[in-house]
Amino acid sequence: MTYDFEDVEQILQKALTRKDKGEFSREQLLEMASELGISSKMLEATEQKWLAQREEERLRHRFNTFRRRAFWTHVISFLAVNLFLILLNLITSPSYFWAIFPVLGWGLGLFFHWWSVYQSKSEDYEIAFQKWRTQI
Repeated sequence: MTYDFEDVEQILQKALTRKDKGEFSREQLLEMASELGISSKMLEATEQKWLAQREEERLRHRFNTFRRRAFWTHVISFLAVNLFLILLNLITSPSYFWAIFPVLGWGLGLFFHWWSVYQSKSEDYEIAFQKWRTQI
């Protein structure tokens, strides 16, 4: 029986997840790589790339958390101020609902803030991420 690359990858992945001991030493990793015909240089380069990707994912997660907290702070201030304005409007001049103007204006700004925070596949997101990354 012969296996293609995807079959081998899936079989090895399942075998590794079923292994009782969940951790491998660096020596074990080098030994597995040599048994598979992977040079130590190739393994080292791949490991460095994997570590860089993992760090990038960790930073993006921190950035997304930072942006979402800022958005929810914006939501809370929007609700607090605009509820106050609506109550003030109802108390002082119930016949004319002037509070709708700040609610709509600020609501539009809040919508664009939401859009920028939860649309993470755009060029603007990448620019904001790179800027944030240089500041940390």
